[in-house]
Amino acid sequence: MTTPSPRTPIRPLTSLLIANRGEIACRILRTARELGLETVAVHSDPDADARHVREADAAVRLPGAAPADTYLRGDLVIKAALTAGADAVHPGYGFLSENAEFARAVQDAGLRWIGPPPAAIEAMASKTRAKTLMAAAGVPLLAQVDPAAVTAADLPLLLKAAAGGGGRGMRLVRELADLPQELAAARAEARAAFGDGEVFAEPYVEGARHVEVQVLADAHGAVWALGTRDCSLQRRHQKVIEEAPAPNLSEALRTTLHEAAVAAARAVDYQGAGTVEFLVTAEGQPYFLEMNTRLQVEHPVTEAVYGVDLVALQLRIAEGAPLPVARPDALGHAVEARLYAEDPASHWRPQTGVLHSFAVPGGPGLRVDSGYGDADTVGVHYDSMLAKVIAHAPTRAEAVRALARALSRARIHGVNTNRELLVRSLRHPDFATGRVDTAFYARHLGALTEPTDREARGVALAALAAALADAAPDAKGRALGARLGGWRNVPSRPHSRSYADPGGGVHEVRYRLTRDAGLQPEPGDHPGVRVREAAPHRVVLEVEGVLRTFHVARYARARHVDSAVGAHALTALPRFTDPEDRAEPGSLLAPMPGTVVRVAEGIVPGAEVAAGQPLLWLEAMKMEHRIVSPGSGTLTALHAVPGRQVELGALLAVVQQQDQEDPHDHCTKEAHQTQEAQEAPPS
Repeated sequence: MTTPSPRTPIRPLTSLLIANRGEIACRILRTARELGLETVAVHSDPDADARHVREADAAVRLPGAAPADTYLRGDLVIKAALTAGADAVHPGYGFLSENAEFARAVQDAGLRWIGPPPAAIEAMASKTRAKTLMAAAGVPLLAQVDPAAVTAADLPLLLKAAAGGGGRGMRLVRELADLPQELAAARAEARAAFGDGEVFAEPYVEGARHVEVQVLADAHGAVWALGTRDCSLQRRHQKVIEEAPAPNLSEALRTTLHEAAVAAARAVDYQGAGTVEFLVTAEGQPYFLEMNTRLQVEHPVTEAVYGVDLVALQLRIAEGAPLPVARPDALGHAVEARLYAEDPASHWRPQTGVLHSFAVPGGPGLRVDSGYGDADTVGVHYDSMLAKVIAHAPTRAEAVRALARALSRARIHGVNTNRELLVRSLRHPDFATGRVDTAFYARHLGALTEPTDREARGVALAALAAALADAAPDAKGRALGARLGGWRNVPSRPHSRSYADPGGGVHEVRYRLTRDAGLQPEPGDHPGVRVREAAPHRVVLEVEGVLRTFHVARYARARHVDSAVGAHALTALPRFTDPEDRAEPGSLLAPMPGTVVRVAEGIVPGAEVAAGQPLLWLEAMKMEHRIVSPGSGTLTALHAVPGRQVELGALLAVVQQQDQEDPHDHCTKEAHQTQEAQEAPPS
């Protein structure tokens, strides 16, 4: 160990307030407890019973629900810390973590700030100022383009918000004619998200990778570069799968990246944990993107490879302790997947509801960071990330395989997730060989979300298992779930039950009672399948000579069926449709709970609209959702009002389409929508 400088005495911490929520709050709490610190949580009203609140020693309410009224209220957070007797504040990531004014206010209140000096945060807060600073430090940069002087030769172009990240205010421009509207949209979104409408432009590099370097610096002049991470798999400029070290980099390039990251940290007198992000071209040329002056979402992969606890090191640096003389060596490979409550096949639509059951199988090298547990509610106010699942192994192939298996075997009941996309991404040939770039999902999303023949077979077997479990006699000798339509006690005729899958498919299952009170599928419906066991929560099928076990859980009409052939969520359908479920054709219904943020100019009842024309925007889980007209026609009703919260299925507007069919011939569907950039969680 090095000797502390006389000007930086060791000042031990005793109590830590975590100014955050969800998985990062729980992760910081874990380390704080291990170090013997008292812990204080803060919470909004929807988070009153959240996991981070349950796990902390004390908790302070932040009245309200919206982030602007709660977790972004620095004054309330500081008051909570003083009231609870904390002597330090850890901001986590997102929210106030890169707010220099908040960091300074924490210090002015006599509290310890677990992060870099406010001046370092300010220096890197604006991407344009940061690039100027990095140029002076000799860090390679992409040439900026003046948005007012763009020509066709400058395309494709990427517009970015100068004051923030997370994909907000970011627009890709491929056609010169699109530049004015995309520039206006980027400025408006940046102003709404960060309070600063400054936007800059730089060349969009096709086929590039997102590679970053973890840095750690103490108050005694030591700066570590703790290896690289590859974060190229992204949707809407948000990372989905990350790994360390970044694969397929030459040693010369790794050295260049490490040296550039250290130079960036030294240029702003950095202290604490930070990340320097680079764009690496297909030819291996790196360019500085930005420096995140906080802990990253993906920090666990670095912790796994280097055998360190970055949060513990942050706390020790804040106490004034020096970094060890020797930087730890890297060992093995780690991969992280972000598990989101969202539907990738429906424009990444976020999902809400009760998380009835949530468990990821453990084992050597596996880690789960989550802010949710069984029976917790996934709401609309915050980001949709449920957990991060991390696998560490001696080789990349082993880590990828272990992570894919853990995700495929996870039990996730209550909300739809991106789990299947993650598993298929990890098993994609390009990812297996490390041939990835930021356009991975632009190329492969359709194929990765398209149902396969194996999956079609799997959902059919899952529906059969659900029907058999519902029909299986319980301890009292009657069938569970009979209220959903009952069964006919006529052994010579088949019984039937129907189930809907999330894609809208309906699966009718026919089965018969056998003489020994057993159950078998209707002959011919499932060739090669025999029932070996049927109980209310467990069904064993022999499928073409192979025994398969299906675990069935039921929550009201929901059925979750988990097996080695996949995890399937089904809904038991009643025998008859409620006439009140029908709605007027052209009705635009809210596809999720949220808040109406704005209505397009000129959109009033009587207005003529075109197919695909944006009508209004909803915000849910820090994501904007554009509601568009399903066809050309006349807007006959508008119920959406800016600022008003709406529930799932609420009527937003009605469009009388040209040549519309008889309204009694069909039912309405959810509002047509596309999704724009998401703010959180940050990278």
